[in-house]
Amino acid sequence: MENINTWISENAIDWGIQIAIAIAIFIVGKIVARMISNLVKTAMRKGGTDDILVGFIGNITYAVLLVAVILAAVDSLGVNVTSLMAILGAAGLAVGLALKDSLGNFAAGVMIIIFRPFKIGDFITAGGVSGVVDEIGLFATLMHTGDNQRMIVPNSSIIGGNITNTSALPTRRVDLVFGIGYDDNIGQARDIIMAVIEADERILKDPAPAVAVGELADSSVNLNVRPWVNSGDYWPVRADLLENIKVKFDAAGISIPYPQQDVYMHEVKAAS
Repeated sequence: MENINTWISENAIDWGIQIAIAIAIFIVGKIVARMISNLVKTAMRKGGTDDILVGFIGNITYAVLLVAVILAAVDSLGVNVTSLMAILGAAGLAVGLALKDSLGNFAAGVMIIIFRPFKIGDFITAGGVSGVVDEIGLFATLMHTGDNQRMIVPNSSIIGGNITNTSALPTRRVDLVFGIGYDDNIGQARDIIMAVIEADERILKDPAPAVAVGELADSSVNLNVRPWVNSGDYWPVRADLLENIKVKFDAAGISIPYPQQDVYMHEVKAAS
């Protein structure tokens, strides 16, 4: 018992010094890690990086530096850090394999934030879904459809396919096709369509609207109608043009052919 007490008394000072050094390394290292993390965030914000990515990269930087500080503090206590790092590496590999889909979504989210193929408020078609973008997250993008359904689309599905951003450009062309009968006057039909277009102030003068024969179909002469509008007016203008041109055609006696089938029935007399 006396030998144990002697050994403890001889090593207590060394232990105390090592523990004090480890605590000092941890405290100072933690402060430095926080300072570096804040510097990274500031630099990214000045570069115009999205706030979501700024916060995530800043937190990742802090976490990595904090792990390095903890390892340095543990090493000052005489613990074999190499074995500990091997264990952490194996654990990290296992976690990475288990979360590979989530990591793929994260990588896709970073690409969306960096390259900005769309922004909040845009109407897009991506990942098999069409809707307005409400939120761009690191793992998924939140959207709502025209009938107000919430859609949560994994970022990897968006990046892995085509992205159609309907709101990216300020103007859009309304593409309509009106079929008239072969006996109807093409010039009269064109004049009626142009009159309806010119009466709508939402339709742009430049680029100029176009009305031209697009096809001589089986039962109709198809006229392509191509006016330009501001993107926000697309659907209201499209609906009004369909209705107003149909009404004007009816008033002018211009027919809009539709598929029809004639059925002839012949009575077969029974043999006498």
